[in-house]
Amino acid sequence: MNEPELLFSFFSKLNALTGGFFLLCAFGLVAIRQMLTCLRLYIFQSLLLAVSAILIGYHYASIHLFVVAALTIITKVFLIPWVLRQSVGYDSFSKREISQVLNIPTTLLLSAAITIFAYYIASPLLTAAGAGIFEKVNLPIGMASLLIGAYTVTVRREAVPQLLGILAMENGAFFAGISIAPSLPLIAELAAAFYVLITVLVIGLLAMRIHTIIAKTAVGKLMALREE
Repeated sequence: MNEPELLFSFFSKLNALTGGFFLLCAFGLVAIRQMLTCLRLYIFQSLLLAVSAILIGYHYASIHLFVVAALTIITKVFLIPWVLRQSVGYDSFSKREISQVLNIPTTLLLSAAITIFAYYIASPLLTAAGAGIFEKVNLPIGMASLLIGAYTVTVRREAVPQLLGILAMENGAFFAGISIAPSLPLIAELAAAFYVLITVLVIGLLAMRIHTIIAKTAVGKLMALREE
């Protein structure tokens, strides 16, 4: 085996390891009850997304994926956590226990079922497309993370954890996308980063306002509000 093949094998294995930790972060975001830990898991998941983009970008010699990695680190590892802490308040993260609809064992079992379902859906797509080794890792893991993120939004009862679920969905979509579309136009990457940052700012300010009025960020009962 020559040097390029050895390097490709090493990068593919490193990407598979990155994908495994990426999926574990998705499980943690839906199961862990401490808000600050969930935020740290999101940061770590975003960092893993950047690592995968760098590995795939090196393989495809794609400058676009290196830009994706840089934008991910700037916006999701640094800017988004800073915006959330400034808008919601650090005390809310350090002291808040997250309430949710289902208990943790049930949540983890359902998340495992969602992961199996995602792999079942992705398998025929990979076979039909003649996918390479990076696609075989990133596509099912990205789909599973996206679905688990959607599940997180449904079982969490507070605004900030629901926002983290939405952001995890976006991470999952990008984790799958960087393997099947390594040459995504730069304008799309910049627009996505700007959109996510604005979304976080708006929801963070709304969560702060809710917390100021009712001393918590639970949003479930807001569905029952009616205009007089």
